[in-house]
Amino acid sequence: MPDSIVDQAPCCADRHHIAIVLVEPQGPLNIGSVCRAMANFGFTDLRLVNPQTDHLSEDARKMAVKAGALLESARVYDTLSEALSDRQYSLGTTRRFGRYRDDFLSPDGAANYLADLGSSVASALVFGREDRGLLTEELDLCQRFITIPTSDEFPSMNLAQAVSLCLYELSKSITAGQKTSYGEGVLANTAELENMFSRMRTALTNIEYLDVSNPDHILRTYRRIFGRAGLMERDVRVMQGLWRRIGWLYKQLDDKQLKAVDPDKEQDHDCGRGEDN
Repeated sequence: MPDSIVDQAPCCADRHHIAIVLVEPQGPLNIGSVCRAMANFGFTDLRLVNPQTDHLSEDARKMAVKAGALLESARVYDTLSEALSDRQYSLGTTRRFGRYRDDFLSPDGAANYLADLGSSVASALVFGREDRGLLTEELDLCQRFITIPTSDEFPSMNLAQAVSLCLYELSKSITAGQKTSYGEGVLANTAELENMFSRMRTALTNIEYLDVSNPDHILRTYRRIFGRAGLMERDVRVMQGLWRRIGWLYKQLDDKQLKAVDPDKEQDHDCGRGEDN
């Protein structure tokens, strides 16, 4: 949990600050069932990333039952990055542990985490494709991961069931939990974080800290570190200043190296400048 100030006031309104994001959902029945689960637990912000089916089809409406309004109000995006651009904290669901096992939360742990963030933080739960989940580059956009402890013999859950389980835990935590505020600080959103990571990748690749053939290998570790910390907007501005400074120093060093290889380069430049005068 990022450093925070805890206020004992109730936080039921948090439901409206949490987006439910489905990445490339394939079945209209699942989309309709997700809408019904969202209505059951009081969530209203549904976002669909490049849906592979018509989310307004008759099948989707039948499964949504009386939650058809959520189908109508669902926002559709081309990419996950666009869908999360206004989110400050996102949790992605996956069963691929890899080297980032410490960043995994159970549904109840994730629910407590999001509930404690409070209504001042725009957050999201991100669910992947029915057949292959979220891709690595999509998980990179999430600060923490959620995994549901299912049986190893039959681990895959139906999309709507997974959403229902997570929303149930989240609803419990919001109702009974604490509200957290961040004083004067505001968590950076995904667009700001991705801009920072882009500058970071360039700066650290230039100085050969990152492997130019696979810069994201180490960068993902920094994503997890910063994700656990919960960077504020001011934190991002400070980090951006660091990457700009590294870029400036790299350029100065690069210019000196060029002059060392071709000492006439500066003289030629000066002569050309004199002719302009």
